[in-house]
Amino acid sequence: MSAGVSTQRRRREMAAAAAAATSGAGRCRLSKIGAGRRPPPARVRVAVRLRPFVDGTAGASDPPCVRGMDSCSLEIANWRNHQETLKYQFDAFYGERSTQQDIYAGSVQPILRHLLEGQNASVLAYGPTGAGKTHTMLGSPEQPGVIPRALMDLLQLTREEGAEGRPWALSVTMSYLEIYQEKVLDLLDSTLGDLVIREDCRGNILIPGLTQKPITSFADFERHFLPASRNRTVGATRLNQRSSRSHAVLLVKVDQRERLAPFRQREGKLYLIDLAGSEDNRRTGNKGLRLKESGAINASLFVLGKVVDALNQGLPRVPYRDSKLTRLLQDSLGGSAHSILIANIAPERHFYLDTVSALNFAARTKEVINRPFTNESLQPHVLGPVKLSQKELLGPPEAKRARGPEEEEIGSLEPMAASASASQKLSPLQKLSSMDPAMLERLLSLDRLLASQGSQGAPLLSTPKRERMVLMKTVEEKDLEIERLKMKQKELEAKVLAQKAEDSKEKENHCPTILRPLLHRTVTVAKPLKKAVVMPLQLIQEQAASPNAEIHILKNKGRKRKLESLDAPEPEEKAEDCWELQISPELLAHGRQKILDLLNEGSARDLRSLQRIGPKKAQLIVGWRELHGPFSQVEDLERVEGITGKQMESFLKANILGLAAGQRCGPS
Repeated sequence: MSAGVSTQRRRREMAAAAAAATSGAGRCRLSKIGAGRRPPPARVRVAVRLRPFVDGTAGASDPPCVRGMDSCSLEIANWRNHQETLKYQFDAFYGERSTQQDIYAGSVQPILRHLLEGQNASVLAYGPTGAGKTHTMLGSPEQPGVIPRALMDLLQLTREEGAEGRPWALSVTMSYLEIYQEKVLDLLDSTLGDLVIREDCRGNILIPGLTQKPITSFADFERHFLPASRNRTVGATRLNQRSSRSHAVLLVKVDQRERLAPFRQREGKLYLIDLAGSEDNRRTGNKGLRLKESGAINASLFVLGKVVDALNQGLPRVPYRDSKLTRLLQDSLGGSAHSILIANIAPERHFYLDTVSALNFAARTKEVINRPFTNESLQPHVLGPVKLSQKELLGPPEAKRARGPEEEEIGSLEPMAASASASQKLSPLQKLSSMDPAMLERLLSLDRLLASQGSQGAPLLSTPKRERMVLMKTVEEKDLEIERLKMKQKELEAKVLAQKAEDSKEKENHCPTILRPLLHRTVTVAKPLKKAVVMPLQLIQEQAASPNAEIHILKNKGRKRKLESLDAPEPEEKAEDCWELQISPELLAHGRQKILDLLNEGSARDLRSLQRIGPKKAQLIVGWRELHGPFSQVEDLERVEGITGKQMESFLKANILGLAAGQRCGPS
């Protein structure tokens, strides 16, 4: 009975392992792995560094609260029971006497080789404020930190691997940014504002608009990095005179291009991250802006802890998007990078709670699993346009279902003839006679297409299967779309021609009768619109009652109009009445005199009652009159600044009739 139970259990385990392998293969295809296997796991490595006592601090003579046991483990006093200690074990432990070279050579230097393989790597410095994170990453001129040492070795490796005669050509670029109060700022170009973090279709995290500087030597790196480091936001607190108020991220990209076929491309990214330290505002004494900065730092580190817990618990949602820092670290924690966490702790007893919190976070981070893979692709110019029909893109069974019934008999003879003709040309594939016939037929069809393209056929054959099939499918979809549009255009043209034919046939069958014009029918030209001049009623009445009968405002003036007749050889003429405005000389002189009197005696308010005279021009007229005396005639207004000849004509036409009849017009 026990043997049967164990057999069933073994079968279930094998089925579960097969299912896991199948699901892993599906995920690995999304992770740019074309070998059909899931990338191997790589646990986040954790190293702890204990800084020495700071000179001049209170309690420097007291024994430390942390003690190293060996090169990988340490112990710290248990605050709940002073007779016990809490023991932690990590990948490496560096005590008070450890040097910068020990930390770099023991934890950071081994991961640089992965960049030349097209994989990503990350180094994070974590810990409370004042624990020595910035010193670990930057160091000093006498004791360089992780960043200068890593750049020096990486540039040396790229020079050796990219030398003449080597298969790969390498180039290195750098970017430097900081996350300050949830804003992504470019340290290489301080004029740029808050940048956004995006994710492309392959899942890679990128920052559009971030400055990239090419570097070929360590001198180039220093020329860009040192001025950018001064742009980083720092501030003084009780615990540190130059406390980092932001998270600094140095991004180094290594691009590789293969010099020979199949001309592959690789890209490896190195993240060197100096995190801002968590702060207890009761001990740092932060106020105002420093308090706001501390709140933003602690909030982002809290989200970082939530991300680590979600990865360890296998939760369906990992809160990467809750913070700009975790969004940028999406590739470093639970992603595709070889990650190293350097946890910096302090030995003083008043740092005890911060030290325990940092060690607990480091212990949880040690359980995070990453899956690094090689970022490799082909150059775009290698993958030229390939035309592949739908029957050749599908396999033989699918092609048989796709072709119509009338093509089955003819199509059954094509593979044999194609195989016979292609086998003579395809020498590399003659050794594959033992392959499945269906797969061989597809390879022969592909070779026929590549033979017409010359030398581009061989690189395309050596491309990964997944990329080749995706490319062929995309080209086929474009061709089908073009054919569909051509067919639609032909249908529309046929409809237009048919409609024209029907219209012409209807005109022939139903010829409309032509109406002849009536005899002696005259066609008149459209009359022009009459222009009426509206005059004040009082003015017309005064003119009618005036004893002077020679004053006429409206005068009837006859005008002839031509009439066109269809029968008459010459057009007829007919008189048409129209009205034309005429002003008598006496009325014109009377109006001009009234305007002149108003210009010489009226105030600015009286002058504003005239048409075309506003407050500004009224003041100009009064000022000119005070300087130069009274106006001798109305035309002297042209001497006033701002009044032109055209304005003078419109001024006279608008005011002369009203003033002559004793009427005042309102202001314009």
